[in-house]
Amino acid sequence: MNIDIKRVLVTGVAGFIGYHLSLRLLNEGLQVTGIDNMNPYYDVGLKESRLAQLTSHENFTFCKLDLSGREALEDIFLKNKFDVVVNLAAQAGVRYSLKNPMAYIDSNIVGFTNILECCRHNGVKHLVFASSSSVYGANTKMPFSVHDNVDHPVSLYAATKKANELMAHSYSHLFGLPCTGLRFFTVYGPWGRPDMALFLFTSAILEGKPIKVFNHGKMIRDFTYIDDIIEGVARIMKQVPQPNPKWSGNSPDPGTSYTKYRIYNIGNNNPVELIKFIEAIEDTLGRKAIKEFLDLQPGDVVSTFADVDDLMRDTGFKPQTPLETGIKRFVEWYKDYYVSK
Repeated sequence: MNIDIKRVLVTGVAGFIGYHLSLRLLNEGLQVTGIDNMNPYYDVGLKESRLAQLTSHENFTFCKLDLSGREALEDIFLKNKFDVVVNLAAQAGVRYSLKNPMAYIDSNIVGFTNILECCRHNGVKHLVFASSSSVYGANTKMPFSVHDNVDHPVSLYAATKKANELMAHSYSHLFGLPCTGLRFFTVYGPWGRPDMALFLFTSAILEGKPIKVFNHGKMIRDFTYIDDIIEGVARIMKQVPQPNPKWSGNSPDPGTSYTKYRIYNIGNNNPVELIKFIEAIEDTLGRKAIKEFLDLQPGDVVSTFADVDDLMRDTGFKPQTPLETGIKRFVEWYKDYYVSK
C-alpha cells in the first residue's frame, strides 16, 4: 500500500547514506528533519561538509542529538508530524565493535528503542530502518535470502542489527507500527566513509602506502553503489508493508510476517573478489597498490551475496551500477575533495 509522504525524519543524517537520502528527498520537495550526534568515530569534518550541502535547502532542519537522549527525541516528534521515519543512525563497523562494544548498545539498542517508542506514540505511518548484510553471520548458503534463518551472528555489530529486526517486529505485532528493515550490502561511492575499503585503498595507493588485504584477497563482497541503495530506500519508503496471508507459525518465514513487517536485501547481486576490487581501483588510479596480505580478521565474514528477488518483485528495481563506474565516480569525488584542496 503506497502512502503520501510530506514530512520525513532521517536519523544519521550527516552519515554517508543519510546524507545521500536526504539530498534525494529534498530535491523531490519533501520536508526533511535530520538528526545526528556528529560523533568522532570518523572525520567530523567530512560529516560537516555533507551537512553543509543539506542546510542550504529551505525544507531542511537539523537537530544535533544522540538517540539515547529520549526526552529531546520525544520533543522533536511532538513538534513535527512525521509521515515516515528512516533510521540510519547507528554505531557502524564490525571491527570497532570488538574494541568498544558499549557504543553499539547505546546507539543501536537503546537509541533504536527510543525511535520505536516515538514512532509508536506519534502516528508514524512507516518506520524504515537500516539493518545489514552482517546479520547473515555464519550462513554459507548463497545468495543470502531474507527468508533464511539468521541466528548466528559473528560480531556484536551484527547481533545489534538482528536485534533491531526483532524489536521492530514486536512493535509491529503489539502496536500495529508498520516496519521495514533493509539489509545493506557493502555500500560505496562519493562521500563514503573513511573506514571503508574503497576509501582506505584509494587514499593509501595515492600516497604510496601499503594496503591491508585481509584473508589474502579471497574475501568476496556484494559491493553496492550508493545511488542504487538510495533508489531502493526511496521506493520502499512509500510502500507500507502488508501482512503475508501465507505466513504460518508452523513454518515461520523470517523475511515476512502476519503483521505489517518486511525485510529486504539491497545489494548488487554480483559479488566480487576483494583482489579483483583492488585491481579495479588500481586501473582507475593508474597506479599499483603495495599489498600487505593478512589473515581473516575476527568478526569478518568471507563472502556476501544478496538475493534481491523480493526487492525486484515489490519495487520493480534492482541495483545494477557496474563496479568500474562506481569506483570511477568515487575516485573523481575523492580527488576533488581531498587532492585538489
